[in-house]
Amino acid sequence: MRQEFLIDALVDYQVEPDDPNRSIPNPARKAVDKELRNARARYAKLHEKYGSTALDYLEGRIPTMRAFTAAEKQVQREIREAADEITRLTERQKSLPVRIPLSQAPDAEKAMKLSTERKHLTNVLKMVAYQIEGSLVELLRPIYPRTEDEGRTLIQTALRSSASIEPTEEELCVTLAPLSSPHRSRAIASVCEVLNKTGTTFPGTKLRLRFAVAEPPI
Repeated sequence: MRQEFLIDALVDYQVEPDDPNRSIPNPARKAVDKELRNARARYAKLHEKYGSTALDYLEGRIPTMRAFTAAEKQVQREIREAADEITRLTERQKSLPVRIPLSQAPDAEKAMKLSTERKHLTNVLKMVAYQIEGSLVELLRPIYPRTEDEGRTLIQTALRSSASIEPTEEELCVTLAPLSSPHRSRAIASVCEVLNKTGTTFPGTKLRLRFAVAEPPI
């Protein structure tokens, strides 16, 4: 929901210190995890290099046994060093907790969050927006076979699409632009028909909302 509804920035910019006891991922552990992944990747590549060196000798690309022995020893030394590095990092990883209190993190005194009262408001708005989107998906379900996989994305696309707005004496007509394919346009048009039957009026007026999807250009 944070990714889809960035309402925090629209509502308030006031902040307050974050909770020092809040559990967060340990930054030191994450750094060691990254080093360990890189070390393991290097270890795997060295094994590939060792096999390639042996194959080069067997196929004559390394001309002498002496040259092969020198190359083999070099790769073996690098493999031992990489293995030692993995062992060291693994022990270091085990010594670090996965999560720590915020107060133990670097620059913990700079950690801020949205002010609590405003945060409650934004959470309510997010939940309402998410529920509305979910209700539209349920209207789509009986008429769109791929609702389970694509329903929410289709509704989001329709909500973001451009539209023309035309007021009349009794209605406020909102006509959405055609979607990317005819079957998607027909699905959203069917949702519009269901919404039109509710007789909803635009807030603060007596104009009844009427939704439709425009025909694609010929």
